[in-house]
Amino acid sequence: MNWRFPAGALIALGLFAQPALQAAAKVAAPAPAAETAHQRLLPLEGGRNFRDLGGYRTADGHTVKWGLLFRSGSMVDLTAQDLGYLNKLGIRTICDYRDRGERKAEPMPWAAGTGPTIFADDYDGMAVGLMPKDMSKITPEAATAVMTKTYPAMLKTFAPQFKRMFAQLLAGNAPLAFNCSAGKDRTGVSSALLLTALGVPRETVIQDYLLTNQYLPAALAKAKTGASAATGQAFLSLPPAVQAAFMKADRAYIEAAFKALDAHRGGAMGYLKDEMGLDKPQIAKLRAAYLD
Repeated sequence: MNWRFPAGALIALGLFAQPALQAAAKVAAPAPAAETAHQRLLPLEGGRNFRDLGGYRTADGHTVKWGLLFRSGSMVDLTAQDLGYLNKLGIRTICDYRDRGERKAEPMPWAAGTGPTIFADDYDGMAVGLMPKDMSKITPEAATAVMTKTYPAMLKTFAPQFKRMFAQLLAGNAPLAFNCSAGKDRTGVSSALLLTALGVPRETVIQDYLLTNQYLPAALAKAKTGASAATGQAFLSLPPAVQAAFMKADRAYIEAAFKALDAHRGGAMGYLKDEMGLDKPQIAKLRAAYLD
């Protein structure tokens, strides 16, 4: 049976899966970066996986600039002090990949007419794969298969939103942050595309993706908001191993996206040209703006 599982609901399940994420955190590896005077995870009271993409070294020896590119989960719990901190960072633009329901449940904390310019699309979720009719019998292997299919699908489903992010960066509308609910799946693919466009080696990109296992559990443990009670109960009824398969940042998931990129004509750079509109001059412009 085809079972439509909204991406927003899937990612929001993290609010009910802290043990699964805590277990996944034990296998996370630190991303290689020069962090010295900078912080990968922003020092926010209510941040959810809100981190700076600066410091990553490219294949040709450049470094991603700090303080310009940020990835995050939901920002609903940001405090007044957090907003003051982000305002000092000068964040101008936010690309919010969450669907209409997610944004309604966890709205942005800035008052109307204040703060960064926020871009979002009103969609109702997306199909992420085939699920058994009886969710109580789903296996960890089936859950892993669903997630492995989801990541390549996002390259197509969210291409317009990813392309808009690149357009904002090319227009100089940075510092810029992009986010979803947990800052793991849609944000993870977006971050992979951005770092790849900047020339960051794939293994570094994968290690950045895996940092979610390190940073997200603590944020979820103190989150003030959550998904609907029905969604939470449904998720809590799943075996812990199934919860873990859905919630962890698994290397296999992001590698599935890279495999799809490699299969595109011209590989990842061909995808960036065909789907993101990034030809060689625009790639050069992007790198000139966001690399040291």
